[in-house]
Amino acid sequence: MTATETATRRRFTVDEYHRMADAGILTDDDRVELISGTVIARSPIGPAHMRCVLQLDRLFHRHIAQADLPDLFVSVQNPLRLDAHWEPEPDVALLHVPRGMDTIPGPAAARLVVEVADTTLAHDRRKATRYGQAGVPETWIVVLEDGAIEVYRQPGADGYAEQQRVPPGDVLSCAALPDLAPFPVEEIL
Repeated sequence: MTATETATRRRFTVDEYHRMADAGILTDDDRVELISGTVIARSPIGPAHMRCVLQLDRLFHRHIAQADLPDLFVSVQNPLRLDAHWEPEPDVALLHVPRGMDTIPGPAAARLVVEVADTTLAHDRRKATRYGQAGVPETWIVVLEDGAIEVYRQPGADGYAEQQRVPPGDVLSCAALPDLAPFPVEEIL
């Protein structure tokens, strides 16, 4: 590139992102997600991260069954379409999915999004801001390093208006799903 040439960054839409997968440019082996129109490689999942996601999956299934919420599903590392340029794959999401839905769910389906952060805390906080801007009612970030959970509520144009840190030893409730029993933080970790 010469001094007079400039590089132009091109943002992809979700539809273009899916067409790349359909054309074989992106495969099932590619660990990527679409963040602000950019295809981002996802970090490898380590054992502590995997154990936490498995624990969340088990806990959420148990609590959903106890609360008898048949249209609420646990979605593990699946896409959530926030807008034309954002389709992250949160570690865990609780989604209200009506029968017959045949599209990738959007923020209106999400009741809770959970990201597990070991080496990705700054990236997960950026995603949390975007979840709030898109209207997801509640986001949790499990911070493996110190065992606390960051809770984000009251979504709006700037992200979330309410943020709190729930330390080990405390109990955590999902405000967006009041029928779910509270979770001791240690059970999530």
